[in-house]
Amino acid sequence: MKATSTTEKEVLIGELEAGQRTVKSLPYGGYLFLEHDVPFLLVYRNRPNDKATMRLARTGASYLIIGADHFEYFQEFIKQLTKKMSARFGSFFLMEIYSGAEDSTQFVIRGPSHKLPVSLEVLREALEKVKSRTYGVQLTATIEQTKQRQQESEAALMSIAKIKDCGGTLIGLEIPPVYRDAEGEVFPVYFRQFQESVAEAIQKSVFEFIRVQTSSNLASYYALGKREIHKEVFKIDRALTQIENSYQFLLLVAPVNIQSLRKRFFESNFKNLEEYHYRLLPVDPDILKRKLYNLEIDQIDDPALSHLFHEKREELDQQLTMLKERGSKNFFYSSVRLYKGLQKNILTEAELILQNIPEDTQDDNSKVLHAKAFADMASKEFKFLRQQDSNFQCKVHIRKDVNVMMVSNGELYLPADYTLTHKEAQALIQHEIGTHVLTHFNGSQQPLSQLSVGFADYDTLQEGIAVLSEYLIGGLSANRLRLLAGRVLAGAALMDNADFKTVFHLLYNTHKFSKERAFNITSRMFQGGGFLKDIIYLKGLVHLRDYLIAGGDLEFLLAGKFALKHVPMINDLTARGLLQPPHLKPRYLQQKDFKERINKLKQGISLSKLI
Repeated sequence: MKATSTTEKEVLIGELEAGQRTVKSLPYGGYLFLEHDVPFLLVYRNRPNDKATMRLARTGASYLIIGADHFEYFQEFIKQLTKKMSARFGSFFLMEIYSGAEDSTQFVIRGPSHKLPVSLEVLREALEKVKSRTYGVQLTATIEQTKQRQQESEAALMSIAKIKDCGGTLIGLEIPPVYRDAEGEVFPVYFRQFQESVAEAIQKSVFEFIRVQTSSNLASYYALGKREIHKEVFKIDRALTQIENSYQFLLLVAPVNIQSLRKRFFESNFKNLEEYHYRLLPVDPDILKRKLYNLEIDQIDDPALSHLFHEKREELDQQLTMLKERGSKNFFYSSVRLYKGLQKNILTEAELILQNIPEDTQDDNSKVLHAKAFADMASKEFKFLRQQDSNFQCKVHIRKDVNVMMVSNGELYLPADYTLTHKEAQALIQHEIGTHVLTHFNGSQQPLSQLSVGFADYDTLQEGIAVLSEYLIGGLSANRLRLLAGRVLAGAALMDNADFKTVFHLLYNTHKFSKERAFNITSRMFQGGGFLKDIIYLKGLVHLRDYLIAGGDLEFLLAGKFALKHVPMINDLTARGLLQPPHLKPRYLQQKDFKERINKLKQGISLSKLI
């Protein structure tokens, strides 16, 4: 094979001026992925049976894979690249990573600790936090002040003097191969955690160098992660979304005979309750599960996306199991797992609300709107959102076979016999359309379709924002807040093994709900066999209040459907240019008293004092 000349290498390096990214296969099995605004490069020498270590290198925004032969080509290539990038940024940081001895439990950082004391110490401290897979064995990290940056048996990428002349800094990172066994087989679950922790440690350390030593204007260490979503990742994303869209979970766990149930229960003076009946399943859960686990999520090199997709697969698995369990006690146990149970502070907030806020009977005498009138109001709100983006589309479906207003796949569903006051209507417009429909659309404009249907556990934040929107629009009524508190108490009673009648009388007799509201809360809580989703409305509002108290940004949460625990990852993906700010903004952000109202939440007001 003919060796590549220096001239050919210089031509390739010259291409860096043309755009913002260079992605190119190099001669002799090499590969370059370079973001032009990142003065940093992860370097890995391709070795047999070492794919996991290569995957660690590929987590960076910029990386170079060195082929197995013609090493002098890559030495010259690195020299030319370092000169080019250091001329642009004042310096260029290279980190070569490689695996250590098979029995090693220590990260070894080889570099000039006297010149980079902060960067290398940040790296050491972060690596020492990486969890070991073996009980009682602690991973350690040490810094070696040495001119040798590579493994002893390997030739240097460049001499220290030469790389200094080129304006670069080179360190070596030896990684203990604890993520594989003696035969080289990778432990996949542990490797995901290891990869995420090591990638973050490297990014934090490198950002410290870039911030101090270069002219780069990168805003955070998040920008040092991968900035391109591989086409295979998009395929997995779309497949997850397609599986979730093939069934409507909330519709399938809701009874079709709710009106008959209510009528029989009231006519029998709260004694007789018919069995719940459900829609036939339009899908085979086992076949969908097979599709779920055929997705090669383990091969995703981006730690953040890998984590998000693994979580979502587990959630869909739980939902599909629950569809098979409808009407059984197992459904309830799965529901506890899906909605993460009930914390004591949420129950306390609910009890305070019911103690301090009486039922508003005057509200019941207000003029009521029927489903058609509410649908007309919804259509006006659609128009308001369409003025911001002409691509926005949504429909209202008035159905006899739904027992509650809901949004599914961005569409609004109304029970045919639905009635509510004008104040309640204004609040629910923002709840259902200003939150659920809006975030579905904003998510649909993102590169990842999962943001339109929701990452795992997104429901709690969604409902928290939706209830907050009712408050911000001035539509959160005493009865509405009591309803959300009643749902929490009903959920707590259900988890204490209370039956339908016990929960109904707890609400009706003890907490003085009207019989209609008590039945509504109870019947929803017992659908499917015991369904805890309704506790997340108040839970979400409490968690959102805590987020705002800590200085969190509300508008940022409207970019799609995700959970508060995902905020660091969404920040990460946004900083890398993989996600966008929200397209649509809800009406309540324009309210004259918006700041006054939001500041009450930020000051930690008790929810019982919101009315």
